[in-house]
Amino acid sequence: MLELKITDGALGVRPPVTKPHPGFYFQVGEEHFRKLIDDHYEMIRNSDIAFLFPVNDEEDFAAAKKHAADFLIQICGGPDYFAQTRGEPRMVGRHAPFRIDEHGRRRWLEFYAVLLPKLEDEGINPEYIQSFWDYLDVFSIWMINTPTH
Repeated sequence: MLELKITDGALGVRPPVTKPHPGFYFQVGEEHFRKLIDDHYEMIRNSDIAFLFPVNDEEDFAAAKKHAADFLIQICGGPDYFAQTRGEPRMVGRHAPFRIDEHGRRRWLEFYAVLLPKLEDEGINPEYIQSFWDYLDVFSIWMINTPTH
């Protein structure tokens, strides 16, 4: 059974991160993986964290989805699309212009918590899904750059 618990995060904390099991990417497959990211972004589109994303410009929003998918595919052991098109990830720096607080991080994770159990229903190994969640949960703490009010 999946444990999609959100770890408490705080500004300036950078816990050690373990990359997801590569089996996650290979079981899901690239097309379905990209759909997962697309579905995640579509949930964000009308949410209280939409302001963190270019939701009012379809071209920029599509590019943001592609960059996110490319990054996560690479992190999960798939092709290094992100490095080929964007260079080194340096995600903390890339997210610096956006005011990400603990609330925003939690909301971002909550949308994945809705989507990931569906993968288990589709036959994806729950251990692989859990490893992907664990990565998102911990690495997202690194993105917090604004105190929560």
